[in-house]
Amino acid sequence: MKTGKAQKAVPATGPVSQFLRRHYRHFNAAALMDAADGYRTHLGAGGKMMITLAGAMSTAELGLSLAEMIRQDKVHLICCTGANLEEDIFNLVAHDFYERVPNYRELTAADEQALLDQHLNRVTDTCIPEGEAMRRMEKAMLEVWTAADRAGQRFFPHESFYQVLQSGRFAEHYQIDPKDSWMLAAAERNLPLIVPGWEDSTLGNMYAAAVIRGDVKNVHTVRTGIEYMTWLAGFYTGTTRTASLGMFQIGGGIAGDFPICVVPMLHQDLGREDIPLWGYFCQISDSTTSYGSYSGAVPNEKITWGKLGADTPKFVIESDATIVAPLVFAQVLGW
Repeated sequence: MKTGKAQKAVPATGPVSQFLRRHYRHFNAAALMDAADGYRTHLGAGGKMMITLAGAMSTAELGLSLAEMIRQDKVHLICCTGANLEEDIFNLVAHDFYERVPNYRELTAADEQALLDQHLNRVTDTCIPEGEAMRRMEKAMLEVWTAADRAGQRFFPHESFYQVLQSGRFAEHYQIDPKDSWMLAAAERNLPLIVPGWEDSTLGNMYAAAVIRGDVKNVHTVRTGIEYMTWLAGFYTGTTRTASLGMFQIGGGIAGDFPICVVPMLHQDLGREDIPLWGYFCQISDSTTSYGSYSGAVPNEKITWGKLGADTPKFVIESDATIVAPLVFAQVLGW
């Protein structure tokens, strides 16, 4: 087992970073610092970074820090679930109608039914208002989908969202500071996004309903996850010709599992053995370390699948991502 002092990036100088440097010295706190330093070192060497978003990070308002990461060119690709794609925009246009339920652990089935009767859909301690958020966006997205359908055009799920945001039609309805929306920051930069399994989302269900009703005639008007993978293969190949691409994974599931597989696909299924492995890997996870749980697998298991190398900088921070991710981002940003 190797021991010794870790190579450190140039220390960030902001007050949050100084606090972290002084107090986060051991155990998961040290892992957080090592991962943040590794992130900064990777970028400092000319590398690029992909962030993956699982869970409900948009409803947790990760945009407060992630949007600035995007604006400062600290992230170059995002892979997220359909829920994270839409919930940042729900928050953008309906924040004033959200309800917080701090005692959510104590709710009875009758309490949950009462929330449903008020058309409030609960995500842990936060309720998303159906009418002001979901139905408002359904109307806007349906216009984009049907226009594309009539024109014989096809778009990825995130491209339809970008069209709505870039049109500015909802700017008068923004209920948070626009600089705190990561989707708005991404749309302004036309940041590449990947949204595998988009069908498993509220608006994905609404799209299916539109197809069933006949509002959208061609079910393929919205492009698929397989097309996302073929796009990612080209992006990864092109990017890694000149820069190492790293992966910062928040949570588990498809948001992380889907994109990391592009490397073994390129190697094993396409025979492109000259493609480099991922150049950095970090996972924030509260999943119990277990070789029977993909989300709980330690990074070294990924070596056997041809995703990471023995020398790839690897970090696991076992904690709540709503606590950890903003602190890592603050360190990367030098706050």
